[in-house]
Amino acid sequence: MRFLMPSCSDQNNSMKRGFYTIMAAQFFSSLADNALFVAAVELLKTSGAPKWQPAALVPMFALFYVVLAPFVGAFADARPKGQVMFYSNGIKVVGCLMMLFGTHPLMAYAIVGLGAAAYSPAKYGILTELLPSSQLVKANGWIEGLTIASIILGVLLGGQLVGHAISSHLLAFDLPLLDTSINTAPEAAISVLILLYIIAAWFNTRIPTTGVEMRPMPRNKLALLPDFWRCNSALWRDKLGQISLATTTLFWGVSGNLRYIVLAWSAAALGYSTTQASSLVGVVAIGTAVGAVVASMRMRLDQATSVIPLGIGMGLLVILMIFIDNVWVAAPFLILLGGIGGFLVVPMNALLQHRGHNLMGAGRSIAVQNFNEQACILALGAGYSLSTGMGLSAFGAITGFGLLVAGFMWWIQRWHKSNCVKHKEQVEHLLSIARSDTSH
Repeated sequence: MRFLMPSCSDQNNSMKRGFYTIMAAQFFSSLADNALFVAAVELLKTSGAPKWQPAALVPMFALFYVVLAPFVGAFADARPKGQVMFYSNGIKVVGCLMMLFGTHPLMAYAIVGLGAAAYSPAKYGILTELLPSSQLVKANGWIEGLTIASIILGVLLGGQLVGHAISSHLLAFDLPLLDTSINTAPEAAISVLILLYIIAAWFNTRIPTTGVEMRPMPRNKLALLPDFWRCNSALWRDKLGQISLATTTLFWGVSGNLRYIVLAWSAAALGYSTTQASSLVGVVAIGTAVGAVVASMRMRLDQATSVIPLGIGMGLLVILMIFIDNVWVAAPFLILLGGIGGFLVVPMNALLQHRGHNLMGAGRSIAVQNFNEQACILALGAGYSLSTGMGLSAFGAITGFGLLVAGFMWWIQRWHKSNCVKHKEQVEHLLSIARSDTSH
């Protein structure tokens, strides 16, 4: 009896199918995440919640990313990643149901964040299992581009679902013999978004297994804490890992909160409602998607650190938002701002995944990345929410965020230049590894 080995073309086709399935699952899950954010903001506003509570949605979503970071990466490495993503979407559905049936929106949204925290290491980690290093930047570009597209459509979808035109039809729809207690536009929107999470979960069941050996979790889960600390320390000590980790941590920390700040700025500068303001958040995402795709086509792993100066310019551009009070100026400006961000983060994200995969494995490295990025979102969001409660305007927040980005990116640039001088051989060796892997 002969056993036929699959040909390279069969393996490539399987990889492509697997990658397309991952993209579809990511799209629907992220689409629902972003629409849910808008619905939760409107739910708090219509219930008369204090102004600091809608701003607090961002750090509440990040809470479990930080608390569970030592565990979710190891969990993602211990089970097939498609299965992990399926469970995670199930948790998001539970969070939506909690929001519908009376749990405080901040608490329910934190549960959705728990699902997202478990989802992320599997989503990014499977790329390093399914694809060669030479395709990581391109794959990241497609994933980030698709994620940004889902942000655009998700925010727009959320805005439209809570608007009167669509919500009036949703609220008029009654299920026979069943009282759903869904009486407001945000509640009707959340009920629709549950269906999107279910579609994403179905795609998760179609993700192929990669054949990579699982790393079982220890019986004593607390043993993961020192392991996580070692992984975190390893990335921060790595002369390329530390630069890419610092850059992505800052970028996502600010971007995560900028999503709400743009909503607040749109209301203050343009007098927009939540439905109208959601379109401008989508405009930022359009630019980010374009920047991400361009970076995926033009950048290589060993060139990633060359984009650092863009971060300084991006921070300074953010400050200019406070002088804009016309939507025809705001739209192209926000597209440019998003484009710079997308071009900056894709190569840095790929470089970080590359170093993390070499140092500790995909799931653990993504968990470390999420811990740092979400801790930054949590800290900045908590500070912004507290400042909002004390009377900080959207214009003051934008100025502060812009100065923060420009200042820290300048510091990161100085840090990398210092590494290139003091640790020249080590940096060149790590770059040569990235260059070699890119060419394979």
